[in-house]
Order: sequence, then structure tokens, then C-alpha cells
Amino acid sequence: MNGNKTVRVETAGAIGRVIFCRPEVHNAFNAQVIDEMTFAFKRLKTDQDVRVVILTGEGKSFCAGADLNWMSDVRSAAYEDNLDEARRLADLFYDIYSFPKPVIGRINGAAIGGGTGFVAVTDIAVAAQSAVFSFSEVKIGVVPACISPYVIKRVGEGRAREFFLTGERLTAERALTAGLVNRAVPDDLLDATVNGLVQSLLSSGPEAIKVCKQLLQTVPQQSVDDFKEYTARVIADLRQSPEGQEGMDAFLSKRKPNWVIEDE
Repeated sequence: MNGNKTVRVETAGAIGRVIFCRPEVHNAFNAQVIDEMTFAFKRLKTDQDVRVVILTGEGKSFCAGADLNWMSDVRSAAYEDNLDEARRLADLFYDIYSFPKPVIGRINGAAIGGGTGFVAVTDIAVAAQSAVFSFSEVKIGVVPACISPYVIKRVGEGRAREFFLTGERLTAERALTAGLVNRAVPDDLLDATVNGLVQSLLSSGPEAIKVCKQLLQTVPQQSVDDFKEYTARVIADLRQSPEGQEGMDAFLSKRKPNWVIEDE
């Protein structure tokens, strides 16, 4: 690993930012990026002040997929080394997907190949209209393997079949229609849109948001009997929690709850 940082982490009050900072290669990722991104999210997970994380890229691209020099090294690596690299990438995608705080994708430019995986694992993805997307792996004889669970969850099997098999280039509007991103906005409104979402998230109970994310991951895996009991216990627990008590009291008293942070 060289001494140059490939991922930058910034914090300002309740907001954390994780930024791909390799603009000279369109923020393509390699082993160092994977390591630094993994560390970044572990650090922000334990930062009690941070309640929302924004994931974005420096310069004109979000993330152009795997770095060509890294791909050359991986191609000639032993199978076990290759497998280890792939496992680390798979672990990173899951770390972001299961992150207990909201992750907003600020998609400022191209998200290609594995770069679309970083889009898919965010909770809310906002794309600039100039952004483009592609699951281009088949064009070089590989497949979007590690990102596939998250992309299929977002766009559904039918669209994933088309996008994975053709490797076609998608506009921001097409990505929006497919469900890959939540919003596609003019480039000059990207930051305002992201900031608006941040403020919306900061007006919600942080523990409630954490439990929401757990709910979304847990319920689809459960049987009817299991999810009936699980969801009943979730709401009963939250009603009795300090945050739930504060939220309900604030609502009944027509005041803002004590966790609201405005104009962060």
C-alpha cells in the first residue's frame, strides 16, 4: 500500500462524508481503496456524533469500477489470493449495505462496473443527470458477482437480467426508472437535493432509523409467524425506549424532539 490516501473521510457535526479521491483514474478502486473504504466505514460506525453518511467521488466521476493496473495484478495472481481480494470486496459491500446509519449516495458522475455496486448498497442514491451507469463486466469476460445481491434487490431480477447480460450504458433517467437510483436531478441541484435529504434524516430519531434498517433486512427473510412476533416486539420495545418516549411526548406537546438538528 502506498502512502497516498485513496479515500477521504470528513466529518462536520452529525454528517460524515466518505469520498473516493482518485480523480485522475475516475475514482477506480483497487486493493488500497477497498482497505481504506472498509476502515472509513468502521470509523464512522463508532463515531457517536455522526448520524448520516454521504458517499461520493471527487472530480467528475463517482467510481469507474476496478482499476486497470489492479485488474492486471489480479489476473496473474494465484487463485487463493484472487479469492481473498474478492472476499474483501464482498465484505465491504455488505458493511455499507448493513451500516446502522443512513448512507446517501451522491452520484456525481460515472458509476461503472463495480462502481454501480457502491450505488446499490447506499440507502438513498441521488444522481446528477449527467451521471452514467453500466454493468459492463460481461464486456471483458467476467460478471458483476459481488454486487449482484444488492443490484437485484434494487432493480429486480427482470431488469438485472437485461442490464447484466447486455452491459449497456444507462442514463441517470434510465437508472431512476429502473430503481437503481432514487432521484435524478440537474447537476447544479445535486448538492441541494442531498442536503435536503440529510436534513430530513436528521429530523428523525437516530435509534428509530437504525431499527428501520434492521427491519428492512430482517423481515424479508422471515416466515409469517416469525415476522408477526418480531415486528410486534420491535414496536413495543421502541414505544418504551427513551427515544420513543421523547418522540411521542414531543408530538403530543407540538414541539420538536430533542434529536432534531437543523441547518447542519
